[in-house]
Amino acid sequence: MNRICELFGIRYPIVQGGMVWCSGWRLAAAVSNAGGLGLLGAGSMHPETLTKHIRKMKEATDRPWGVNVPLMYPEIERLMDILIEEKVGIVFTSAGSPKKFTPMLHDAGIKVAHVVSSSKFARKCEEAGVDAIVAEGFEAGGHNGREETTTLALIPQVRRSTTLPLLAAGGIGSGKAMLAAMVLGAEGVQIGTLFALSAESSASEAFKQRCLSLEEGGTMLCLKKIAPTRLVKNDLYDKVAEAEACGASVEELREIIGKAASKRGIFEGNLNEGELEIGQIASAVESVRPAGEIVRQLADDFRNALNGVSALGF
Repeated sequence: MNRICELFGIRYPIVQGGMVWCSGWRLAAAVSNAGGLGLLGAGSMHPETLTKHIRKMKEATDRPWGVNVPLMYPEIERLMDILIEEKVGIVFTSAGSPKKFTPMLHDAGIKVAHVVSSSKFARKCEEAGVDAIVAEGFEAGGHNGREETTTLALIPQVRRSTTLPLLAAGGIGSGKAMLAAMVLGAEGVQIGTLFALSAESSASEAFKQRCLSLEEGGTMLCLKKIAPTRLVKNDLYDKVAEAEACGASVEELREIIGKAASKRGIFEGNLNEGELEIGQIASAVESVRPAGEIVRQLADDFRNALNGVSALGF
């Protein structure tokens, strides 16, 4: 049996990324009910809000689901207490070292996966005792690795460096891309962009439509001095890019961005002055669709791609 499906108790090795301002209980429940693994995005939730979404999830699905937790979260200790108190079964961590919290989560019976952007950090994750690794390439939206390693280059390197169950992320928007990642050593995929632009995503309609209009090259990685982030090109991006080209300091960049920039862009739909975080694959997305339909099409497309490769006769 596929190790990712076995570990998380899911039908398809498809994980919906826990994206800020997109991944609420409606999206996560829709993905889990369709046979994937839905994740709540704790990074944009106050602790009380997260508790409400967890309880909504318990009402909306009896399938496995989890919570994505950026370890840079300001109230991380309180958030971890909530996950344990609410008996969340699966936690995906990112943006930091999983060494401190993995034993605590394991003691509570929680399975832990961690997101990395290099084989070096994959090895550290295995040492920390996590149950699975997500290797995320340069193509991904939102916060990204400094190394700028693409997914197809990253997956085989991470596969050689660890024996843990491995998910591929970054630029995956079809069953064909799933197959490519799995041929290179992944055992499943984590997908953000497709689900960020789904019907159940809590992102604003203005944000979704702007992303659907993107052409190739419509996003760029910037803000390396703070936290590398892939953004849609807009007025805010232009200001950041100009400042970076002039050698702006971290403090100067923070002032340009302002407070709650991702909320302003993704959730409130301020397309000019907000951070519009999305992956490169957005240019291939044609419409807003239900999340369950996306899961089923990914699975069907994967099987068709596998049959197509077999038909080549090598």
